[in-house]
Amino acid sequence: IFPFRRGKTSEAATQPRPNPAVISPQDPTLLIGSSLVATCTVSPDFPLKAEDLYWTLNGRRLPAASYSALGPSTLSVALARLNGSRQQSGDNLVCHSRDGGILAGSCLYVGLPPEKPVNITCWSKNMKDLTCKWAPGTEGETFLHTNYTLKYKRRWYGQDNTCQEYHTAGTYSCHIPKDLALFTPYEIWVEASNRLGVAVSDVVMLDILDVVTTDPPSDVHVSRVGDLEDQLSVRWSSPPALKDFLFQAKYQIQYRVEDSTEWKVVDDVGNQTSCRLAGLRPGTVYFVQVRCNPFSIYGSKKAGIWSDWSNPTAASTPRSGECRRGRFPAPCLAPGFLAKEPIRSSAFPAGSQNLLVFLTAGMGGLR
Repeated sequence: IFPFRRGKTSEAATQPRPNPAVISPQDPTLLIGSSLVATCTVSPDFPLKAEDLYWTLNGRRLPAASYSALGPSTLSVALARLNGSRQQSGDNLVCHSRDGGILAGSCLYVGLPPEKPVNITCWSKNMKDLTCKWAPGTEGETFLHTNYTLKYKRRWYGQDNTCQEYHTAGTYSCHIPKDLALFTPYEIWVEASNRLGVAVSDVVMLDILDVVTTDPPSDVHVSRVGDLEDQLSVRWSSPPALKDFLFQAKYQIQYRVEDSTEWKVVDDVGNQTSCRLAGLRPGTVYFVQVRCNPFSIYGSKKAGIWSDWSNPTAASTPRSGECRRGRFPAPCLAPGFLAKEPIRSSAFPAGSQNLLVFLTAGMGGLR
């Protein structure tokens, strides 16, 4: 109800009063680009004529050229090619009396129907819960309040369930805390709805064991390898969740020099909890991080979900030493005594340019 401003008040002000005017249509929902003709009709109880009225939209007075008097006490306004609502609660179209008094109001909901949600991804931290997130479609903005509902069910049991804990991992996310079964495929989808329609995502099929992730590896330590000026040793502890007999793990390492923002990634260190980085610059501070990917020992062929990276740990390589004739301290390998082809350890995956094990030979015969 929009109150009409009177010049005087009376003792009967507490009694119900008729609305000063009525706007039609009331609170319409329209597609972007639509046109609208709205009318404001003053109640017979109020001595106002059509020429005593004017319109505003979101507080801005609309031009008189868009008005038409449809009767002694009815004034219309024509709105063409409407843009999306400035706020999801609707744009305020208001009919005023000549002195600025508010006679009636209507909310215009101008926008787009929702698009099909996309990119649904899910993960489980403890095999008992599930968190899923999604994107709201290619355009995303509908200019209208849009509800998103995540639904799921066991593939062969048919009963739909609705997720209740929203916004736990961002705007478009939901968390299912319990009552999930292992070794059972789930169907998961998202429904988007607003005043202009409903859109449903594609159905995602998953098994909880295929989407388990963990906290990052803990107790990451980086240290020198004796006096070797181009190497650092990295050790870490497995996340506690991996102690569960259902899972093994593989790890990734990334590292960068102190004055750079570019990380170099060692793609797959296998399931060991230590590794040696080689081919580094002498006398340089390096920052190192480790992350973990659990995978089921029951033979799932689906890619696991990487944990977040551990907090950066720093260490420096030794400064360059000098080789004395006839003796070769560890940091100094004589030219020509590196094998032409590097030998790659199982700890150092193919394709890595930084984890190299070199062969040396015949040092004892050198003078």
